[in-house]
Amino acid sequence: MPSLIEKLRTKQGMSRVLASFIALALVASIATYEGVRPTVARAAVATSNTAPLDDNSVGALLNLDHAMETLAARVTPAIVHVAVTSRAKADEASGEAPEDMQKFFGQFFGPGMGQGHGRNFRMVPQQQQIEHGVGSGVIISPDGYIVTNNHVVDGATEIRVTMNDRRILPAKLIGRDPLTDLAVIKVSATELPNVAWGDSTKLRAGQTVLAFGNPFGLRFTVTRGIVSALNRPNPDMSDRHKPGEFIQTDAAINPGNSGGPLVDARGEVIGINTFLISPSGSFSGAGFAIPTQIVKPTVDTLIRDGKIEHGYMGVGIADVTPENAKFFEVTDNIGALVTQVEPDSPGAKAGLRIGDVVKQLNGKSVSDAGELQVEVGQKKPGTTIHLQILRDGKNVDVPVTLANFNHRKEEASENTGEHGKARWGLGLADLTPDTRDQIQAPGDVKGAVIEQVQPGSSAEDAGLQPGDVILEVNRHKVQTAADVQQDLGKVPAGQNALLLIWSNGGNSFRVLHPMQG
Repeated sequence: MPSLIEKLRTKQGMSRVLASFIALALVASIATYEGVRPTVARAAVATSNTAPLDDNSVGALLNLDHAMETLAARVTPAIVHVAVTSRAKADEASGEAPEDMQKFFGQFFGPGMGQGHGRNFRMVPQQQQIEHGVGSGVIISPDGYIVTNNHVVDGATEIRVTMNDRRILPAKLIGRDPLTDLAVIKVSATELPNVAWGDSTKLRAGQTVLAFGNPFGLRFTVTRGIVSALNRPNPDMSDRHKPGEFIQTDAAINPGNSGGPLVDARGEVIGINTFLISPSGSFSGAGFAIPTQIVKPTVDTLIRDGKIEHGYMGVGIADVTPENAKFFEVTDNIGALVTQVEPDSPGAKAGLRIGDVVKQLNGKSVSDAGELQVEVGQKKPGTTIHLQILRDGKNVDVPVTLANFNHRKEEASENTGEHGKARWGLGLADLTPDTRDQIQAPGDVKGAVIEQVQPGSSAEDAGLQPGDVILEVNRHKVQTAADVQQDLGKVPAGQNALLLIWSNGGNSFRVLHPMQG
Protein backbone atom coordinates (compact mmCIF):
# COMPACT_ATOMS: atom_id res chain seq x y z
CA MET A 1 0.00 0.00 0.00
CA PRO A 2 1.25 3.52 -0.81
CA SER A 3 2.44 5.47 2.16
CA LEU A 4 0.63 8.51 3.47
CA ILE A 5 3.39 10.74 2.11
CA GLU A 6 3.03 9.25 -1.38
CA LYS A 7 -0.71 9.75 -1.28
CA LEU A 8 -0.27 13.39 -0.39
CA ARG A 9 2.27 13.86 -3.15
CA THR A 10 -0.14 12.28 -5.62
CA LYS A 11 -2.98 14.61 -4.50
CA GLN A 12 -0.71 17.61 -4.69
CA GLY A 13 0.24 16.66 -8.22
CA MET A 14 -3.34 16.28 -9.23
CA SER A 15 -4.18 19.63 -7.63
CA ARG A 16 -1.44 21.31 -9.63
CA VAL A 17 -2.77 19.74 -12.83
CA LEU A 18 -6.34 20.75 -11.99
CA ALA A 19 -5.27 24.31 -11.16
CA SER A 20 -3.36 24.53 -14.42
CA PHE A 21 -6.39 23.25 -16.33
CA ILE A 22 -8.72 25.81 -14.67
CA ALA A 23 -6.27 28.59 -15.41
CA LEU A 24 -6.11 27.60 -19.06
CA ALA A 25 -9.92 27.42 -19.21
CA LEU A 26 -10.25 30.90 -17.75
CA VAL A 27 -7.74 32.28 -20.24
CA ALA A 28 -9.64 30.61 -23.08
CA SER A 29 -12.94 32.01 -21.82
CA ILE A 30 -11.55 35.49 -21.51
CA ALA A 31 -10.08 35.27 -24.99
CA THR A 32 -13.41 34.08 -26.36
CA TYR A 33 -15.27 36.92 -24.56
CA GLU A 34 -12.79 39.49 -25.83
CA GLY A 35 -13.28 38.18 -29.34
CA VAL A 36 -17.10 38.32 -29.10
CA ARG A 37 -17.44 41.53 -27.05
CA PRO A 38 -16.83 44.01 -29.88
CA THR A 39 -19.64 42.46 -31.91
CA VAL A 40 -22.07 42.56 -28.98
CA ALA A 41 -21.09 46.11 -28.11
CA ARG A 42 -21.58 47.29 -31.64
CA ALA A 43 -25.11 45.84 -31.72
CA ALA A 44 -26.10 47.33 -28.33
CA VAL A 45 -24.93 50.88 -28.93
CA ALA A 46 -25.72 51.33 -32.62
CA THR A 47 -25.76 55.04 -33.44
CA SER A 48 -26.84 57.12 -36.40
CA ASN A 49 -24.26 58.90 -38.49
CA THR A 50 -26.82 61.59 -39.49
CA ALA A 51 -26.51 64.95 -37.76
CA PRO A 52 -29.65 66.87 -36.65
CA LEU A 53 -30.68 69.95 -38.57
CA ASP A 54 -28.84 72.99 -37.34
CA ASP A 55 -30.70 75.82 -35.58
CA ASN A 56 -30.26 78.16 -38.54
CA SER A 57 -32.15 75.76 -40.79
CA VAL A 58 -35.15 75.39 -38.49
CA GLY A 59 -34.88 78.62 -36.56
CA ALA A 60 -38.36 79.77 -37.53
CA LEU A 61 -39.95 76.55 -36.24
CA LEU A 62 -37.95 76.65 -33.01
CA ASN A 63 -38.98 80.27 -32.49
CA LEU A 64 -42.61 79.33 -33.10
CA ASP A 65 -42.39 76.47 -30.60
CA HIS A 66 -40.83 78.78 -28.03
CA ALA A 67 -43.57 81.36 -28.59
CA MET A 68 -46.32 78.73 -28.18
CA GLU A 69 -44.67 77.38 -25.01
CA THR A 70 -44.49 80.91 -23.59
CA LEU A 71 -48.13 81.56 -24.49
CA ALA A 72 -49.37 78.26 -23.01
CA ALA A 73 -47.37 78.83 -19.82
CA ARG A 74 -48.93 82.28 -19.48
CA VAL A 75 -52.56 81.19 -19.94
CA THR A 76 -52.73 77.69 -18.39
CA PRO A 77 -52.55 78.85 -14.73
CA ALA A 78 -55.81 80.79 -15.30
CA ILE A 79 -57.71 77.73 -16.58
CA VAL A 80 -59.98 75.84 -14.19
CA HIS A 81 -61.84 72.55 -14.20
CA VAL A 82 -65.50 73.02 -13.24
CA ALA A 83 -67.35 70.14 -11.55
CA VAL A 84 -71.09 70.51 -10.96
CA THR A 85 -73.66 68.63 -8.92
CA SER A 86 -77.30 69.30 -9.68
CA ARG A 87 -80.75 67.83 -9.26
CA ALA A 88 -81.99 65.98 -12.32
CA LYS A 89 -85.01 67.40 -14.08
CA ALA A 90 -88.04 65.12 -14.37
CA ASP A 91 -87.25 64.08 -17.93
CA GLU A 92 -83.58 63.45 -17.02
CA ALA A 93 -84.29 61.19 -14.04
CA SER A 94 -84.43 58.20 -16.39
CA GLY A 95 -80.78 58.74 -17.28
CA GLU A 96 -81.43 60.44 -20.64
CA ALA A 97 -81.17 64.07 -21.66
CA PRO A 98 -84.43 65.88 -22.52
CA GLU A 99 -85.85 65.04 -25.95
CA ASP A 100 -85.35 68.55 -27.36
CA MET A 101 -81.75 68.55 -26.13
CA GLN A 102 -81.10 65.15 -27.73
CA LYS A 103 -82.63 66.36 -30.99
CA PHE A 104 -80.52 69.52 -31.11
CA PHE A 105 -77.19 68.11 -30.03
CA GLY A 106 -77.76 64.95 -32.04
CA GLN A 107 -77.18 67.10 -35.12
CA PHE A 108 -73.68 67.88 -33.87
CA PHE A 109 -72.58 64.83 -31.92
CA GLY A 110 -74.42 61.92 -33.47
CA PRO A 111 -76.61 59.30 -31.74
CA GLY A 112 -76.06 58.85 -28.03
CA MET A 113 -74.53 62.29 -27.54
CA GLY A 114 -77.56 63.90 -25.96
CA GLN A 115 -75.55 64.87 -22.90
CA GLY A 116 -74.54 68.16 -24.47
CA HIS A 117 -71.34 69.60 -25.76
CA GLY A 118 -69.39 70.10 -22.57
CA ARG A 119 -71.37 68.52 -19.81
CA ASN A 120 -71.31 64.76 -19.23
CA PHE A 121 -74.23 63.34 -17.22
CA ARG A 122 -73.50 60.32 -15.03
CA MET A 123 -76.76 59.29 -13.42
CA VAL A 124 -76.86 57.78 -9.92
CA PRO A 125 -79.84 55.63 -8.85
CA GLN A 126 -83.11 57.18 -9.97
CA GLN A 127 -84.54 57.86 -6.53
CA GLN A 128 -81.67 60.28 -5.77
CA GLN A 129 -82.21 62.22 -9.02
CA ILE A 130 -78.71 63.67 -8.87
CA GLU A 131 -76.43 64.33 -11.83
CA HIS A 132 -72.82 65.37 -12.18
CA GLY A 133 -71.31 67.50 -14.92
CA VAL A 134 -67.91 68.82 -15.88
CA GLY A 135 -66.63 71.65 -17.99
CA SER A 136 -64.00 74.33 -18.16
CA GLY A 137 -63.64 77.96 -17.17
CA VAL A 138 -61.20 80.86 -17.25
CA ILE A 139 -60.29 83.25 -14.44
CA ILE A 140 -60.73 86.86 -15.60
CA SER A 141 -59.77 88.74 -12.43
CA PRO A 142 -57.35 88.22 -9.51
CA ASP A 143 -60.26 88.19 -7.03
CA GLY A 144 -61.76 85.02 -8.46
CA TYR A 145 -64.38 85.79 -11.14
CA ILE A 146 -64.58 82.92 -13.63
CA VAL A 147 -66.37 82.71 -16.99
CA THR A 148 -67.88 79.45 -18.23
CA ASN A 149 -70.88 78.25 -20.26
CA ASN A 150 -74.44 78.40 -18.96
CA HIS A 151 -75.03 74.78 -19.97
CA VAL A 152 -72.13 73.71 -17.72
CA VAL A 153 -73.68 75.16 -14.53
CA ASP A 154 -77.39 75.08 -15.38
CA GLY A 155 -79.36 73.80 -12.37
CA ALA A 156 -76.26 73.47 -10.18
CA THR A 157 -76.68 72.85 -6.45
CA GLU A 158 -72.93 72.64 -5.90
CA ILE A 159 -70.02 73.94 -7.97
CA ARG A 160 -66.40 73.00 -7.30
CA VAL A 161 -63.42 74.41 -9.16
CA THR A 162 -60.05 72.69 -9.51
CA MET A 163 -57.26 75.20 -9.95
CA ASN A 164 -54.09 74.62 -11.95
CA ASP A 165 -52.15 74.28 -8.66
CA ARG A 166 -54.51 71.36 -7.73
CA ARG A 167 -56.47 73.29 -5.12
CA ILE A 168 -60.19 72.48 -5.11
CA LEU A 169 -62.34 75.49 -4.16
CA PRO A 170 -66.12 75.88 -3.81
CA ALA A 171 -67.64 78.38 -6.22
CA LYS A 172 -70.87 80.32 -6.18
CA LEU A 173 -73.00 81.26 -9.17
CA ILE A 174 -72.97 85.00 -9.82
CA GLY A 175 -75.29 85.00 -12.84
CA ARG A 176 -76.08 83.17 -16.06
CA ASP A 177 -77.64 83.90 -19.43
CA PRO A 178 -79.30 81.03 -21.34
CA LEU A 179 -79.65 83.13 -24.51
CA THR A 180 -75.90 83.57 -25.01
CA ASP A 181 -74.97 80.38 -23.09
CA LEU A 182 -72.69 82.29 -20.73
CA ALA A 183 -72.31 82.20 -16.95
CA VAL A 184 -70.11 83.76 -14.26
CA ILE A 185 -69.04 81.93 -11.10
CA LYS A 186 -66.71 83.08 -8.30
CA VAL A 187 -64.28 81.55 -5.81
CA SER A 188 -63.09 83.21 -2.59
CA ALA A 189 -59.40 83.83 -3.27
CA THR A 190 -57.01 86.64 -4.09
CA GLU A 191 -54.00 87.21 -6.29
CA LEU A 192 -55.18 84.55 -8.74
CA PRO A 193 -53.62 84.19 -12.19
CA ASN A 194 -55.98 85.63 -14.79
CA VAL A 195 -56.27 86.42 -18.49
CA ALA A 196 -57.20 89.73 -20.11
CA TRP A 197 -59.91 90.30 -22.72
CA GLY A 198 -59.02 90.64 -26.38
CA ASP A 199 -61.00 92.27 -29.20
CA SER A 200 -62.74 89.66 -31.35
CA THR A 201 -63.84 92.32 -33.86
CA LYS A 202 -60.20 92.56 -35.00
CA LEU A 203 -59.86 88.84 -35.72
CA ARG A 204 -59.12 87.66 -39.24
CA ALA A 205 -59.43 84.21 -40.76
CA GLY A 206 -56.07 82.45 -40.65
CA GLN A 207 -54.90 83.90 -37.32
CA THR A 208 -53.28 81.52 -34.83
CA VAL A 209 -55.44 80.67 -31.81
CA LEU A 210 -55.12 78.30 -28.86
CA ALA A 211 -58.02 76.52 -27.14
CA PHE A 212 -57.70 75.67 -23.43
CA GLY A 213 -59.84 73.36 -21.35
CA ASN A 214 -60.43 69.91 -19.91
CA PRO A 215 -61.60 67.58 -22.70
CA PHE A 216 -62.66 64.04 -21.71
CA GLY A 217 -61.53 64.75 -18.14
CA LEU A 218 -57.93 65.31 -19.32
CA ARG A 219 -57.27 68.44 -17.30
CA PHE A 220 -55.47 71.54 -18.50
CA THR A 221 -55.15 70.71 -22.18
CA VAL A 222 -54.08 73.15 -24.87
CA THR A 223 -54.61 72.75 -28.63
CA ARG A 224 -53.42 74.97 -31.43
CA GLY A 225 -55.09 75.98 -34.69
CA ILE A 226 -56.30 78.93 -36.68
CA VAL A 227 -59.44 81.00 -37.02
CA SER A 228 -61.23 79.04 -39.74
CA ALA A 229 -64.08 81.53 -40.21
CA LEU A 230 -65.90 84.37 -38.48
CA ASN A 231 -69.52 85.38 -37.90
CA ARG A 232 -70.93 81.89 -38.20
CA PRO A 233 -74.74 81.91 -37.68
CA ASN A 234 -76.64 80.29 -34.83
CA PRO A 235 -77.10 76.58 -35.71
CA ASP A 236 -79.87 76.03 -33.14
CA MET A 237 -83.03 75.96 -35.23
CA SER A 238 -85.09 75.43 -32.08
CA ASP A 239 -84.53 79.06 -31.05
CA ARG A 240 -83.86 81.55 -33.80
CA HIS A 241 -83.47 84.38 -31.27
CA LYS A 242 -80.11 83.09 -30.03
CA PRO A 243 -77.27 85.24 -31.36
CA GLY A 244 -74.73 83.76 -33.75
CA GLU A 245 -71.52 85.47 -34.87
CA PHE A 246 -69.54 82.42 -33.66
CA ILE A 247 -65.81 82.05 -34.24
CA GLN A 248 -65.04 78.81 -36.08
CA THR A 249 -61.66 77.21 -35.39
CA ASP A 250 -59.76 74.03 -36.20
CA ALA A 251 -58.07 74.11 -32.78
CA ALA A 252 -59.43 70.89 -31.30
CA ILE A 253 -62.50 71.41 -29.08
CA ASN A 254 -64.01 68.30 -27.52
CA PRO A 255 -66.63 67.46 -24.85
CA GLY A 256 -65.33 69.01 -21.63
CA ASN A 257 -63.81 72.03 -23.38
CA SER A 258 -67.03 74.00 -22.95
CA GLY A 259 -66.43 77.22 -21.05
CA GLY A 260 -62.70 77.29 -21.70
CA PRO A 261 -61.11 80.22 -23.51
CA LEU A 262 -60.00 80.64 -27.08
CA VAL A 263 -56.98 82.98 -27.00
CA ASP A 264 -55.01 84.87 -29.61
CA ALA A 265 -51.24 85.03 -30.04
CA ARG A 266 -51.01 87.71 -27.34
CA GLY A 267 -52.65 85.46 -24.78
CA GLU A 268 -55.88 87.48 -24.70
CA VAL A 269 -59.32 85.84 -24.51
CA ILE A 270 -61.08 86.38 -27.84
CA GLY A 271 -63.80 83.74 -27.36
CA ILE A 272 -65.38 81.18 -25.04
CA ASN A 273 -65.49 77.64 -26.46
CA THR A 274 -69.05 76.37 -26.55
CA PHE A 275 -69.77 73.56 -29.03
CA LEU A 276 -68.50 71.46 -31.92
CA ILE A 277 -70.21 70.08 -34.99
CA SER A 278 -69.36 66.45 -35.55
CA PRO A 279 -71.10 63.29 -36.82
CA SER A 280 -69.16 61.21 -34.26
CA GLY A 281 -69.29 63.34 -31.12
CA SER A 282 -65.56 64.02 -31.16
CA PHE A 283 -63.64 66.80 -32.84
CA SER A 284 -63.62 66.69 -36.63
CA GLY A 285 -62.17 70.07 -37.52
CA ALA A 286 -65.05 72.42 -36.64
CA GLY A 287 -65.19 73.92 -33.15
CA PHE A 288 -67.06 77.09 -32.23
CA ALA A 289 -66.52 79.87 -29.70
CA ILE A 290 -68.65 82.82 -28.56
CA PRO A 291 -66.76 86.00 -29.52
CA THR A 292 -65.78 88.52 -26.85
CA GLN A 293 -67.89 91.18 -28.55
CA ILE A 294 -70.79 89.19 -27.05
CA VAL A 295 -69.03 87.69 -24.02
CA LYS A 296 -67.57 90.80 -22.38
CA PRO A 297 -70.69 93.00 -22.18
CA THR A 298 -72.72 89.99 -21.04
CA VAL A 299 -70.20 89.09 -18.34
CA ASP A 300 -69.89 92.70 -17.18
CA THR A 301 -73.67 92.91 -16.75
CA LEU A 302 -73.89 89.55 -14.94
CA ILE A 303 -71.17 90.61 -12.48
CA ARG A 304 -72.86 93.97 -11.87
CA ASP A 305 -76.52 92.90 -11.75
CA GLY A 306 -76.53 89.12 -11.40
CA LYS A 307 -78.82 88.86 -14.43
CA ILE A 308 -79.21 90.29 -17.90
CA GLU A 309 -82.19 91.48 -19.94
CA HIS A 310 -82.04 91.55 -23.72
CA GLY A 311 -83.78 93.93 -26.08
CA TYR A 312 -86.30 92.32 -28.40
CA MET A 313 -87.75 93.46 -31.74
CA GLY A 314 -89.89 90.45 -32.60
CA VAL A 315 -88.81 89.97 -36.20
CA GLY A 316 -87.16 87.14 -38.08
CA ILE A 317 -84.13 88.17 -40.14
CA ALA A 318 -81.77 86.68 -42.69
CA ASP A 319 -78.75 87.80 -44.67
CA VAL A 320 -79.04 89.65 -47.95
CA THR A 321 -77.22 87.51 -50.52
CA PRO A 322 -76.17 87.99 -54.14
CA GLU A 323 -78.87 85.47 -54.98
CA ASN A 324 -81.84 87.25 -53.39
CA ALA A 325 -80.65 90.89 -53.47
CA LYS A 326 -82.24 91.81 -56.80
CA PHE A 327 -85.69 90.86 -55.54
CA PHE A 328 -85.42 93.59 -52.88
CA GLU A 329 -83.64 96.18 -55.06
CA VAL A 330 -80.46 95.90 -53.00
CA THR A 331 -77.34 96.71 -55.00
CA ASP A 332 -74.55 96.05 -52.48
CA ASN A 333 -75.66 92.68 -51.02
CA ILE A 334 -75.42 94.16 -47.52
CA GLY A 335 -78.08 94.32 -44.81
CA ALA A 336 -80.48 92.25 -42.74
CA LEU A 337 -83.60 91.02 -44.52
CA VAL A 338 -86.85 90.89 -42.52
CA THR A 339 -88.42 87.47 -43.09
CA GLN A 340 -91.02 87.48 -40.32
CA VAL A 341 -92.84 90.01 -38.12
CA GLU A 342 -94.44 88.54 -35.00
CA PRO A 343 -97.94 89.83 -34.18
CA ASP A 344 -98.09 92.52 -31.48
CA SER A 345 -94.29 92.66 -31.32
CA PRO A 346 -92.28 95.91 -31.18
CA GLY A 347 -91.41 95.42 -34.85
CA ALA A 348 -95.05 95.02 -35.82
CA LYS A 349 -96.08 98.09 -33.82
CA ALA A 350 -93.33 100.11 -35.51
CA GLY A 351 -94.61 99.14 -38.95
CA LEU A 352 -91.82 96.80 -40.08
CA ARG A 353 -92.82 94.55 -42.98
CA ILE A 354 -91.64 91.28 -44.44
CA GLY A 355 -89.19 92.14 -47.21
CA ASP A 356 -87.79 95.26 -45.51
CA VAL A 357 -83.98 95.38 -45.57
CA VAL A 358 -82.35 96.93 -42.50
CA LYS A 359 -79.34 98.96 -43.68
CA GLN A 360 -78.49 100.97 -40.56
CA LEU A 361 -79.08 100.93 -36.80
CA ASN A 362 -78.69 104.29 -35.05
CA GLY A 363 -76.68 105.55 -38.00
CA LYS A 364 -74.29 102.59 -38.01
CA SER A 365 -74.17 100.34 -41.08
CA VAL A 366 -75.60 96.81 -40.66
CA SER A 367 -73.65 94.25 -42.65
CA ASP A 368 -75.75 91.14 -42.01
CA ALA A 369 -78.46 89.55 -39.89
CA GLY A 370 -76.07 88.31 -37.21
CA GLU A 371 -74.67 91.76 -36.57
CA LEU A 372 -78.16 93.27 -36.22
CA GLN A 373 -79.21 90.48 -33.85
CA VAL A 374 -76.20 91.04 -31.58
CA GLU A 375 -76.62 94.82 -31.55
CA VAL A 376 -80.32 94.64 -30.67
CA GLY A 377 -79.83 91.90 -28.06
CA GLN A 378 -77.23 93.93 -26.18
CA LYS A 379 -79.55 96.91 -25.75
CA LYS A 380 -81.80 97.31 -22.73
CA PRO A 381 -85.57 96.77 -23.00
CA GLY A 382 -87.36 100.09 -23.37
CA THR A 383 -84.60 101.54 -25.55
CA THR A 384 -85.76 103.17 -28.78
CA ILE A 385 -83.55 102.35 -31.74
CA HIS A 386 -83.67 104.01 -35.14
CA LEU A 387 -83.55 101.75 -38.17
CA GLN A 388 -82.93 102.86 -41.72
CA ILE A 389 -84.59 100.32 -43.99
CA LEU A 390 -84.81 99.83 -47.72
CA ARG A 391 -88.41 99.20 -48.75
CA ASP A 392 -89.26 98.75 -52.43
CA GLY A 393 -86.13 100.65 -53.37
CA LYS A 394 -86.75 103.60 -51.03
CA ASN A 395 -85.06 104.50 -47.73
CA VAL A 396 -87.42 104.67 -44.76
CA ASP A 397 -86.60 105.58 -41.14
CA VAL A 398 -88.35 103.39 -38.57
CA PRO A 399 -88.06 103.94 -34.78
CA VAL A 400 -88.57 100.75 -32.73
CA THR A 401 -88.97 100.65 -28.94
CA LEU A 402 -87.53 97.35 -27.75
CA ALA A 403 -89.38 94.97 -25.45
CA ASN A 404 -87.87 92.53 -22.94
CA PHE A 405 -86.78 89.29 -24.58
CA ASN A 406 -87.36 87.35 -21.37
CA HIS A 407 -91.02 88.40 -21.35
CA ARG A 408 -91.77 87.64 -24.98
CA LYS A 409 -94.65 85.35 -25.92
CA GLU A 410 -93.66 81.77 -26.69
CA GLU A 411 -94.95 80.38 -29.93
CA ALA A 412 -95.29 76.87 -31.29
CA SER A 413 -93.44 75.34 -34.22
CA GLU A 414 -93.12 72.17 -36.48
CA ASN A 415 -94.31 70.70 -39.96
CA THR A 416 -96.28 68.20 -42.83
CA GLY A 417 -98.96 68.23 -46.09
CA GLU A 418 -101.43 67.44 -49.56
CA HIS A 419 -101.97 68.35 -53.69
CA GLY A 420 -100.43 68.81 -57.32
CA LYS A 421 -96.97 69.06 -59.06
CA ALA A 422 -95.18 71.20 -61.71
CA ARG A 423 -91.88 72.15 -63.33
CA TRP A 424 -90.49 73.24 -59.94
CA GLY A 425 -90.89 69.76 -58.42
CA LEU A 426 -93.48 70.75 -55.81
CA GLY A 427 -96.57 68.90 -54.64
CA LEU A 428 -98.90 71.35 -52.86
CA ALA A 429 -101.97 71.29 -50.64
CA ASP A 430 -104.27 73.87 -49.11
CA LEU A 431 -103.58 74.69 -45.47
CA THR A 432 -106.69 73.20 -43.86
CA PRO A 433 -107.48 73.34 -40.12
CA ASP A 434 -106.49 69.68 -39.77
CA THR A 435 -103.19 70.29 -41.56
CA ARG A 436 -102.56 73.40 -39.47
CA ASP A 437 -103.02 71.36 -36.29
CA GLN A 438 -100.83 68.62 -37.63
CA ILE A 439 -97.91 70.95 -38.39
CA GLN A 440 -98.68 73.22 -35.40
CA ALA A 441 -98.71 76.34 -37.53
CA PRO A 442 -99.84 79.57 -35.82
CA GLY A 443 -103.09 81.17 -36.96
CA ASP A 444 -101.33 84.03 -38.75
CA VAL A 445 -99.55 81.59 -41.11
CA LYS A 446 -101.52 81.61 -44.38
CA GLY A 447 -100.51 79.91 -47.59
CA ALA A 448 -100.06 76.51 -49.24
CA VAL A 449 -98.39 73.58 -47.54
CA ILE A 450 -95.80 71.49 -49.39
CA GLU A 451 -96.84 67.86 -49.61
CA GLN A 452 -94.13 66.46 -51.86
CA VAL A 453 -90.66 67.47 -53.06
CA GLN A 454 -89.46 65.71 -56.18
CA PRO A 455 -85.87 64.38 -55.91
CA GLY A 456 -83.42 66.34 -58.06
CA SER A 457 -85.90 69.18 -58.58
CA SER A 458 -85.59 72.94 -58.12
CA ALA A 459 -87.55 72.59 -54.88
CA GLU A 460 -85.12 70.06 -53.44
CA ASP A 461 -82.18 72.20 -54.55
CA ALA A 462 -83.68 75.11 -52.60
CA GLY A 463 -83.92 72.99 -49.45
CA LEU A 464 -87.73 72.80 -49.36
CA GLN A 465 -89.31 69.96 -47.40
CA PRO A 466 -92.78 68.46 -46.90
CA GLY A 467 -94.53 70.47 -44.21
CA ASP A 468 -93.06 73.83 -45.22
CA VAL A 469 -95.69 76.49 -45.95
CA ILE A 470 -95.36 78.84 -48.92
CA LEU A 471 -96.49 82.33 -47.88
CA GLU A 472 -95.39 84.40 -50.89
CA VAL A 473 -94.29 83.93 -54.49
CA ASN A 474 -92.14 86.76 -55.91
CA ARG A 475 -93.22 89.10 -53.11
CA HIS A 476 -96.92 88.35 -53.75
CA LYS A 477 -98.92 86.81 -50.89
CA VAL A 478 -100.69 83.52 -51.56
CA GLN A 479 -103.59 81.86 -49.75
CA THR A 480 -104.03 78.50 -51.49
CA ALA A 481 -102.18 75.87 -53.47
CA ALA A 482 -103.88 77.20 -56.62
CA ASP A 483 -102.47 80.67 -55.91
CA VAL A 484 -98.95 79.26 -55.69
CA GLN A 485 -99.32 77.26 -58.89
CA GLN A 486 -100.71 80.27 -60.72
CA ASP A 487 -97.94 82.60 -59.60
CA LEU A 488 -95.17 80.10 -60.30
CA GLY A 489 -96.71 79.52 -63.71
CA LYS A 490 -96.24 83.23 -64.49
CA VAL A 491 -92.47 83.06 -63.99
CA PRO A 492 -90.81 83.35 -67.44
CA ALA A 493 -88.84 80.34 -68.61
CA GLY A 494 -85.23 80.38 -67.46
CA GLN A 495 -85.83 82.84 -64.59
CA ASN A 496 -85.67 82.33 -60.85
CA ALA A 497 -88.59 82.54 -58.43
CA LEU A 498 -88.50 83.87 -54.86
CA LEU A 499 -90.55 82.07 -52.20
CA LEU A 500 -91.24 83.14 -48.62
CA ILE A 501 -91.41 79.95 -46.56
CA TRP A 502 -92.66 79.24 -43.05
CA SER A 503 -90.74 76.35 -41.52
CA ASN A 504 -89.83 75.27 -37.99
CA GLY A 505 -91.53 78.29 -36.47
CA GLY A 506 -89.81 80.92 -38.61
CA ASN A 507 -89.86 82.47 -42.06
CA SER A 508 -87.10 82.43 -44.66
CA PHE A 509 -86.73 83.37 -48.31
CA ARG A 510 -85.76 80.63 -50.80
CA VAL A 511 -84.81 81.05 -54.43
CA LEU A 512 -86.03 78.46 -56.95
CA HIS A 513 -83.69 78.00 -59.91
CA PRO A 514 -85.10 76.61 -63.19
CA MET A 515 -83.71 73.17 -63.95
CA GLN A 516 -81.32 73.00 -66.88
CA GLY A 517 -81.90 70.71 -69.87
